[in-house]
Amino acid sequence: MLQIQNIRKKFVTGDLTQVALDGVSLNLRENEFVAILGPSGSGKTTLLNIIGGLDRYDSGDLIINGISTKEYKDRDWDSYRNHTIGFVFQSYNLIPHQTVLSNVELALTISGVSKKERRRRAKEALERVGLGNQLHKKPNQMSGGQMQRVAIARALVNDPDILLADEPTGALDTETSIQVMDLLKEVAKDRLVVMVTHNPELAEQYATRIVRLKDGKITGDSMPYDIEEEKNAPLEHRNMGKSSMSFWTSLSLSFNNLSTKKARTLLAAFAGSIGIIGIALILSLSTGVNDYIANIQKETMVSYPVTVDAKAFDLSSMISMGRNNTENDEGAASHRLDGVYSDPRDIEMASAMTTSLTENNLTEFKKYLDNSESDIHEYIGENGIVYSYDTKFGVYTFDPEGKFVNTDGSTLEDSKNSMAKNMGAMSQMASEFINGNFKEMLPGQNGELISPAVKESYDIIYGNWPSAYDEVVLVVNKNNEIPASTLYELGMLPSSEYKEIMDKIKAGEEVTAEQQKWSFEDICNKKLYVIPACDTYIKNEFGR
Repeated sequence: MLQIQNIRKKFVTGDLTQVALDGVSLNLRENEFVAILGPSGSGKTTLLNIIGGLDRYDSGDLIINGISTKEYKDRDWDSYRNHTIGFVFQSYNLIPHQTVLSNVELALTISGVSKKERRRRAKEALERVGLGNQLHKKPNQMSGGQMQRVAIARALVNDPDILLADEPTGALDTETSIQVMDLLKEVAKDRLVVMVTHNPELAEQYATRIVRLKDGKITGDSMPYDIEEEKNAPLEHRNMGKSSMSFWTSLSLSFNNLSTKKARTLLAAFAGSIGIIGIALILSLSTGVNDYIANIQKETMVSYPVTVDAKAFDLSSMISMGRNNTENDEGAASHRLDGVYSDPRDIEMASAMTTSLTENNLTEFKKYLDNSESDIHEYIGENGIVYSYDTKFGVYTFDPEGKFVNTDGSTLEDSKNSMAKNMGAMSQMASEFINGNFKEMLPGQNGELISPAVKESYDIIYGNWPSAYDEVVLVVNKNNEIPASTLYELGMLPSSEYKEIMDKIKAGEEVTAEQQKWSFEDICNKKLYVIPACDTYIKNEFGR
């Protein structure tokens, strides 16, 4: 038994509100043939869709065998439609590339029925509608009446309690319409059949009950069904059966559908592959660029880590001032050319160099760095923050002639040309921030001597990474080469030879340097001596 209690439904489109059902109440018996008549727009199809669970009512209640559907969820409506309702549509809605038997089986496939049972029940349903000898035909090989019979067989194969028919004869001729109506009348003997139609003659001839609608309200009922007011059963969500097919069944249906539409499948696959390849290329390019930038940043930070010194000067302002001076020299004078004028820019530059020297408040900055809540910690890499002190050490060695040399190049200073001695104040101040030939390697975390970032950026071509404080690494380029001047400073080449070369250059002679080679063993056997600055002082007569 189906009860429709004060159902209301409206459709809102922009500012327009269309009332489809306005307080419809109707009780339907378990087995009767109900025809719903009314003009277009009266709400017939909307009422049919609400009964079938295809649409949701705004208010009221739809009671199915004493169970209210007010609290029904989508899963409950799915189960209700699959096991309680059968649909017959005006347009048949058959799948053209599948056989008649497969079309009828589809309703059982969704219900999770086994293949053997599906085949048996589908054949019985088709035999019941008079199509038992046309199981393997395609829908396009059948007449309109035959296709509507297939649709009725599909609706009946699940043995539903309610059969809903929306204009089942709308696309059929008179003779075929009579055949379909005879079939629906036969079906209505053991279940409820609700039919929407515009044909009052067929309704009068075949239906056992006619309900008339107009403007969303019931205007007539040929055989109303009144029941005594009773309390409906408490709301419950009974499982009416499985409403899903197996994985292999769905896979088989998918391949069958693809194989019957090869051209469309190939075009869709081709278009999809272009999109996928395009997205993959964009992602690859983006990932590659990001990795390249990250590697450049990492290599740069390994070679030139960010260092904060106690004192610093604004080198960029010096460069900018020098550029401005050059432009002023090339440009027009700001004064008349009627005499000799002084150029104060050298004094101003020296003043700017002095005033640009600033002292950093490292005490407060260290407090900021040590504060775990500081914003800077989210930008710090794997090496964290490393503190070091500007303790001066001198590194010395013996050259091949046995001369004791300082590897910072000061031993060779006398032999360098006069340009080294006549450098300006800016170069002298900048030299204080240059570490010469020896630099401390970036340490890692948790007591590691060397950061993994350094090891990833350099390849060991001979020996091992340092494992103690008194070991060093000689860095060469990709061709295993080191500048000759650096080799003279490191004592690999004799100092006297360097002086001879400088003398020839000073005399204007052309010098051709010969490329030399050392074995890895010779390089690693070179001894270096580290002497702290305090050891280079001698106590004077005053005890200082």
